Parts: sequence; C-alpha cells; structure tokens
Amino acid sequence: MKNFPAKIPIFPLRGVIFFPETNLPLNIFESRYLKMVSDTLKNSKYLGMIQSKNINGEVYSIGCLGKIDEHSKTEDGRILINLKGISRFQIEKEIKNNEPYREFNVKYDLFKDDANQKDTKVADEKLRELVNNSKIFFKKNGIFLNWSELSKLSPQKQIYNLAMISPISVEEKQKLIEIVNLDDVANILNEITKFNFYEDPEQKKVLQ
Repeated sequence: MKNFPAKIPIFPLRGVIFFPETNLPLNIFESRYLKMVSDTLKNSKYLGMIQSKNINGEVYSIGCLGKIDEHSKTEDGRILINLKGISRFQIEKEIKNNEPYREFNVKYDLFKDDANQKDTKVADEKLRELVNNSKIFFKKNGIFLNWSELSKLSPQKQIYNLAMISPISVEEKQKLIEIVNLDDVANILNEITKFNFYEDPEQKKVLQ
C-alpha cells in the first residue's frame, strides 16, 4: 500500500468524517495534539483521523489517513494545518505509549483502491444523478458550491468531497466511509441525499 505506515498517531474527533482526496483544515490548540502534530511534522507527516464514540474513549474501526501538506504557527501557540486525505484504514489495536496522544496499529487492505485513483470507475449517469440531486439538496440547505470546478475533478474526488461536505448526519457519513467500493459509495450517498429531500423530520432516518 505505497508504504503507508502501519503505526500512526490518531486524532479522534466526534462529528468529523474525513475522506480520501479531500482536504481538512484543523486548528490545533490542545497541548496533547500540539505535541502530536509537532512529532508528526518531524517524521512522516502522516496522521489518522477517526470519529470518536461517546463511550469511554472508544473510536470507530474505520478512519482516514491524512498527510499534513501545509502548516503554520500562530502567535498564541496554535498550529494551523491542512490534512490531505490519502487512504482509509482499519484499526487493528491501540498501542501503549508514553505520549499524551494515542497511537494505533492499522491496516489498509480493505481500501487498496483509495490510493489507485485511476483504477476506480463510476458510471457517468450515476455520477450525474448524484451531482444533480446534490445540487437540489445543497441549495435547500443554503450551501453554495462551485459546481463547475467540482466537475473538473476525478469521479473519486467528486464523490468523496460531496460525501464530506453534504449536510447529512455524522452517522450517515460514518456509514459511507466504511463502504469499500466507490460505486457503492455513490449509490448510497445518492439514496441518502434523495431521502433527505423530505421536509418532515419524522420521515428521515439513518439509512440502514
């Protein structure tokens, strides 16, 4: 898997789902994560993002590996970074360390196509349907996107960027990041998007 690290520092963050081929700007201010970012910048610049649960520090089993491609320090001691999505990973186990942040052994086997963008294909009509439904859904929620610029991206980038910024629940986004095949991600995201067209909140639920 292109020499991705088997051991990575993890930033568990509730409500943030990070996908391959997307960008995630982060404002780092907690001391433990300042140490984590400083250590990461000295090494491979690889950092894992995963959604935390509300139970005793537990995290989901699937997250996304990112690489810090931009960073700057502020006068008040914060670090501003941009994380570029590389590949999803599956947690194997947590590693005991002497750091204030958490590290995990991870594997990438399930998501080998994440790093092989040229090998991922989605039917043109399927992508068009997803984009057209997303336009309606985004407009309804007051979200404005440069659709012309989006159309210049690869299918993988279009789908994952729509998944990341779509105004759907974090539970639905977590379900999407766990789907292996890009074609299936497009299908499910399209179904979720259409389902969210409903005005009545009682008619909405997380897609099972």
